[in-house]
Amino acid sequence: MLSSIQAFDLLVPSRLLFGWGRRCELPSMAPLLGSRCFAIVGSQTLLREGLFAEIRSLINTASNVAEPPQIISREPLVEDVDQAVLRARECGADFILGIGGGAAIDLAKAVAAIAPQDEAYSVIDYLEGVRRELPLVQPSLQTLVMPTTAGTGSEATRNAVISSVAPRYKKSLRAASMMPDIALVDPELTVTTPPEITLHSGMDALTQCIESYLSCRASSFTRPLALEGFHHAWTALPIVMREPSSRPAREAMSFAALLSGISLTNSGLGMAHGVAAALGVHAQIPHGLACAAMLPVALQTNLECSRPRLQQLDVARRGPFVSEPGSAEALIEAVISLCQRTGIPQRLRELGVSVDQLNAIVTSSSRNSMRANPRPIEDPELLEILSRAW
Repeated sequence: MLSSIQAFDLLVPSRLLFGWGRRCELPSMAPLLGSRCFAIVGSQTLLREGLFAEIRSLINTASNVAEPPQIISREPLVEDVDQAVLRARECGADFILGIGGGAAIDLAKAVAAIAPQDEAYSVIDYLEGVRRELPLVQPSLQTLVMPTTAGTGSEATRNAVISSVAPRYKKSLRAASMMPDIALVDPELTVTTPPEITLHSGMDALTQCIESYLSCRASSFTRPLALEGFHHAWTALPIVMREPSSRPAREAMSFAALLSGISLTNSGLGMAHGVAAALGVHAQIPHGLACAAMLPVALQTNLECSRPRLQQLDVARRGPFVSEPGSAEALIEAVISLCQRTGIPQRLRELGVSVDQLNAIVTSSSRNSMRANPRPIEDPELLEILSRAW
């Protein structure tokens, strides 16, 4: 008997290009977006290694690239966005290129969103849960994003995460128009990613696949994508840590990250990401590392309400030809083992979190990702969970 299929919306980049070496197609892509490009680059390393020079030469066959590019080597702050918006306006950019990890791509999407707005306020006036929460009335500038890490899936999401130091917060700028126009995912660009970033970004992608699969907002469309991404990430991450130049492993990780981005933007995440954002705000813990540390805790917390889906994840972990039924407990133990093998801290105190920070972390975890957790978790329970994890 057929069962009813729940209604769902789907947001994805207007055009997705995936494949090894596909950056060579940039000359045909750039003219589709505009004639004046403002570039945001994820680190000085990309400049030193000549990668940006290569990409600029490909784009310059069709479009002007403003010089110098904007460099971002941290999670973007409010002042980073405001400075880059000013530069993009001054150079008359009509499209934005973001190349790098999630930070660079988030900054690119934020600049593309704020630059065309008629009211020339700071990005702070548009962030969720901060000050005025102005709507993004004008559509974003056209965007072309190229990830050089396999982790955040930011190339396929409709938001940008922006932080502040004083006061401390990490909030989203979000709109459907912020979805990239072209996401060019070339796994070859990830080969030179340092081991620590490879691990942390890979664990971020793995966590996103798991949480978007378990999410109370997941649909019959997003769950298969998340499950496929999880299988690829689980299989490839140990290989890419041993063999950084492995093409199949790098391709699998980039594919998993892409699927995680599509899944999360259409279904949400859960407790691990909700707490990870707060850990970044209050303890300055890198996002992927925080997600990895929180993943076993989140899975144990959601065990009983998510048992059937955890069993399906366990089957996916072991491969498509496994005939035995899955086990939720086996999946959790496998995740714990993976974290131990890769050196992910098991306790919050090992991450440098002090016990007197727990209340603030709980308060900062209560919005956004937590809303899609498989079951509600009120602040008193979350404090108890984090106290046990400390």
